[in-house]
Amino acid sequence: MLMPLHTDARQSGEPSEFDINPVYVRLAQEPVPRHALPRHQMLPDTALQVVRDELLLDGNARLNLATFVTTWMEPQARQLMTECLDKNMIDKDEYPQTAELEARCVNILADLWHAPECVNATGCSTTGSSEACMLAGMALLWRWRERRRAANAPAGRPNLVMGTNVQVCWDKFCRYWQVEPKLVPMAPGRYHLTGPEAAAQCDENTIGVVAVFGSTMDGSYEPVSEINAELDRLAAGGGPDVPIHVDGASGGFVAPFLQPGLDWDFRVPRVASINASGHKYGLVYPGVGWVVWREAEALPQDLVFNVNYLGGQMPTFALNFSRPGAQVAAQYYNFLRLGFSGYQRVQQACQDVAVHMSGRIAKMGPFELISEGRELPVFAFKIADPQASYTVFDLSERLRARGWLVPAYTFPADLTDTAVLRVVIRNGFTKDLADLFLSDLNHHWRALAAHPHDCPPLVPEGKRQGFAH
Repeated sequence: MLMPLHTDARQSGEPSEFDINPVYVRLAQEPVPRHALPRHQMLPDTALQVVRDELLLDGNARLNLATFVTTWMEPQARQLMTECLDKNMIDKDEYPQTAELEARCVNILADLWHAPECVNATGCSTTGSSEACMLAGMALLWRWRERRRAANAPAGRPNLVMGTNVQVCWDKFCRYWQVEPKLVPMAPGRYHLTGPEAAAQCDENTIGVVAVFGSTMDGSYEPVSEINAELDRLAAGGGPDVPIHVDGASGGFVAPFLQPGLDWDFRVPRVASINASGHKYGLVYPGVGWVVWREAEALPQDLVFNVNYLGGQMPTFALNFSRPGAQVAAQYYNFLRLGFSGYQRVQQACQDVAVHMSGRIAKMGPFELISEGRELPVFAFKIADPQASYTVFDLSERLRARGWLVPAYTFPADLTDTAVLRVVIRNGFTKDLADLFLSDLNHHWRALAAHPHDCPPLVPEGKRQGFAH
């Protein structure tokens, strides 16, 4: 059964028009079509109020414990982004200094991740980690084809090894570029990919192994160094020589500051490329990601286009073209504003709150921790008693009544019978807010346990909220 991207507005049951009645009736009850352009203009303040009134129904971003995406920046950063909204990031000839800031950010990240070529690093900004993953996957695919052709071997059945906990962008990459996904399922007590499981799936058609450095399922790091060692053993035994891509969407901006001695980046020899989300723990509002390659040779030149655009020759490697330069400017602002010690303090504060919360939840009684938040400042927990009269979905719905947005979801294969709540701690979520959340969680599980059948679910079973990223 095909699933449309959007529901048919004509079948929504909503009226085809809505009434405008701004404060003090500046424009009295003028109907406006919902799904077509109005015939006439309206005052800017009226249009603003109409849109703002509808957006009041959105959740409070600061209380959103589901998303990894940054929900607060300093006023100075917001001002800078506003000033740069009209700059087209792709037009490097007209906005050369914006392009220079992008190059500086790439070099800063290459240095942070210990790339051997960190002065003239190979990398680029993207609209987010999903695009960055696509670009890195394409580079792996092109390099694999080159190796196969050089060996006069067939290059028609590529595959990519990864755990079932990967973000959906990797499923998209495999489908869009006709690469077989070799998904390693979870197991009790093992919630991500490890070295032996990765190596066991590799063959001569494997373009690479994806190591998720900060699983969205539970916040844990996949052991990049261990995966590297197992792939070394595979190659030494006559097996294929397989590179690694590190999906550091979140961990790429956390581990360098909180676990600087952990080998996961370009210090690991097989790591060919790394991506990260500037708009997650890079602390920028949504719309920017980064991908960096170990060296120039890791990015096939066949993928880079030189475009004659507005009078200048411009190299480009991207799935998108025009996009604002605001997020890149904001990323560079953060790098200048915080420096290494500033990022370290921010991420440490987030982790301290995460560990405080997970420790308190573990002592509440009905819950069992899946993770504690000691890698990413993210943790997941489940209801310990499988026969409990309420579920994590019931808790998620009740917490929403107080404004807390906490995702409830089941794990992927082979742990689909495990349902959890997951909490993401971001910059700006304080210990005081954490204690308010803990108080509400304690109240709601006790209420559900005391009255298991008196209160029907707030949301019908078939329409309950699932995993939120």
